[in-house]
Amino acid sequence: MLDRLGRFSYRRRWLVVLVWLFALGGIMLLAVESEGPVSTRATMPGIESQQAFDLIAERFPGAAADGASATVVFVAPPGQRLTSAGNAKAVDAALALVSGGPQVSRVVPPSAGGGVSADGSTGFASVSYGVPSSEVTEESRAALADAVERARDAGLTAEMSGSALKTGTRMSAMELAGVAIAAVVLLMTFGSMVAAGLPLLTAVIGVAISFLGVWAVAGPLQMAITSGMLALMLGLAVGIDYAMFVVSRYREERHGRDDAERATGRAVGTAGSAVAFAGTTVVIALAGLSVVGIPSLAKMGLAAAAAVVVAVLVALTLVPALLGFAPNRVLPRAQRRGGVRSSERRPAARTWMRLVLRRPLVITLAGVAVLAAIAVPALSLQLGTPGDASLPTTETQRRAYDLRAEAFGPGFNGPLTVVVDARGAADPASAVATVADSIRTTSGVVSVSKATFNQQRDTAILTAVPSTGPADERTEALVEALRTARPGVEAAGHVRYEITGATALDIDMARKTQSALVPYVAIVIGLAVLLLLVVFRSVWVPVKAALGFLLSLFAALGVIVAVFQWGWAADLLGIEQTGPVMSLMPILLVGIVFGLAMDYEVFLVSRMREAHVHGRPARDAIVTGFEQSSKVVVAAAVIMIAVFGGFAAADEPLIKMVGLGLACAVFFDAFVVRLTLVPAVLGLLGERAWWLPRWLDRVLPHVDVEGGAPSEHQPGSEPAHVVSAR
Repeated sequence: MLDRLGRFSYRRRWLVVLVWLFALGGIMLLAVESEGPVSTRATMPGIESQQAFDLIAERFPGAAADGASATVVFVAPPGQRLTSAGNAKAVDAALALVSGGPQVSRVVPPSAGGGVSADGSTGFASVSYGVPSSEVTEESRAALADAVERARDAGLTAEMSGSALKTGTRMSAMELAGVAIAAVVLLMTFGSMVAAGLPLLTAVIGVAISFLGVWAVAGPLQMAITSGMLALMLGLAVGIDYAMFVVSRYREERHGRDDAERATGRAVGTAGSAVAFAGTTVVIALAGLSVVGIPSLAKMGLAAAAAVVVAVLVALTLVPALLGFAPNRVLPRAQRRGGVRSSERRPAARTWMRLVLRRPLVITLAGVAVLAAIAVPALSLQLGTPGDASLPTTETQRRAYDLRAEAFGPGFNGPLTVVVDARGAADPASAVATVADSIRTTSGVVSVSKATFNQQRDTAILTAVPSTGPADERTEALVEALRTARPGVEAAGHVRYEITGATALDIDMARKTQSALVPYVAIVIGLAVLLLLVVFRSVWVPVKAALGFLLSLFAALGVIVAVFQWGWAADLLGIEQTGPVMSLMPILLVGIVFGLAMDYEVFLVSRMREAHVHGRPARDAIVTGFEQSSKVVVAAAVIMIAVFGGFAAADEPLIKMVGLGLACAVFFDAFVVRLTLVPAVLGLLGERAWWLPRWLDRVLPHVDVEGGAPSEHQPGSEPAHVVSAR
């Protein structure tokens, strides 16, 4: 089927190109008319913090529990107090620029609600908006900036922070540099400008369609910019790689000047089969994120899966169509001149295989030991949501965080919100006071605010300030202690209360994500074993692939913990403050790394199996398959590392972590696992590597990744002598 698709695309190349250009134009028009991605806080049904937010929205109509907020911090000149007449007047004048805004629902000055430090030098004002942060206009943000500038002109130190300041993620030069590196790698691999440019061109078209498609549906589906960035990152990387595999196989299949169409069909029927299977594994893994129960994670997974689907379709249709426009110019210069099939030798690959197969046990133990050592920091993984403390000091949010922590204590940057439902109490006010007293006397709580009641006076909101920062493990222990002591307090006052707020929400999300990680990894591993069992008709190859995937995954997590949590080499990425790893990052990394690991496994081992089913002994098949595929796998890995590494310079913390994690995972999986451990383990197993029980052989469906069917059925093709299980 894929062979016929490749031939059709080659013959009807103008039609195929026009269809893709029409799709690009249509998606572009939809994206222009759409509102684009939104900025929303991640939600997670079923956790206490989310339930408390829902209760606030129900009992306090118009309070906008998910509304944006901002904090403006003022510091008086040295030796002065913020409450002095002149400084107080300057603060009031600054806040007057904000309070009149149409989106502002409330402004609480420093003089109210305990907003002035004990020494009187520092104060903060709270600004609440009646709309979510995604709907805060540039005019509202400009009013905040004007207020800060007005205070600075009056001689005060002023900084601001909060969700109202969040804007879209910006592309950086480093992210674009990954594409330039990919172009250089392609040129070095193919030795032809046309052959190097074709994968880049098709990948750019594919990723433009997928990214603009995500942009078009982001508004109605409430998708954040991280979904689009992830689709862009993954779509660009796999788009280049998939196209490169098809072009590389086309160059191998060219025997003369008159067989371009046959070679195109053969390339799509063989390399295209591997592309389709590998892409399917990525899509299944990413789409599987939908079952974890985290809506924001599901949206990111589906957006990235859509980008991979587009990349596969581009490789199977647009790439062979463009080959039809330049069937000879993609070939090496010597092959273009002589019209003969290129049979370039790869002495480096053969030398490496001789080394690996000479001492396979030593190589295997050494590779596993290295990856295990790198994975050690993953044992200290702490999940959370890095806040303003993780930003560089050049950002006003970070400076506001530091000023507030210094004057009031770190807990003021992450207060806990307590929602008390007193409908069952005879005296709601007294019952709420009992809850407040219980929380106030808990170790680790600095202060508890006065209760704010709703109109019916049956529900109240309290604010508890911890003594530790929002990312501190002691704050998590405090939340757990408050919830543990809750049953007795509720029974005594005939009330029920829940703890929420940004800090508690982050803690609950981290716990739920961590509990979902192991089942999801188990599902992914099971899926990998099943799919590879069908493709390679071997028991040991899938087991080896799954174990290699785990090694790559935990080694990448080890690097993430060492950099973002321990601070190793953090300065190189502009990380000035260490903190927990983003809650969504590990499970997102599992889904993506699984797909990429299966990519390299399929592309490398399928060539080894192809040589084996064509009659070569197991050891010779390893060497032959490695020689045929290693150069392209190395180039593909370098391209992915360059693309993902460029995204490690992104402003968005999640994209930065995912970019670095994927770059490391690809490096470990391609160079250590697939290009070293895989041939070493296959060498140890010998002929047993391809063993499959007869009963299982009869049950499993048959697929043709090796291209036996095109070899047998194409007119004029060389005899393949395929040993087929069919």
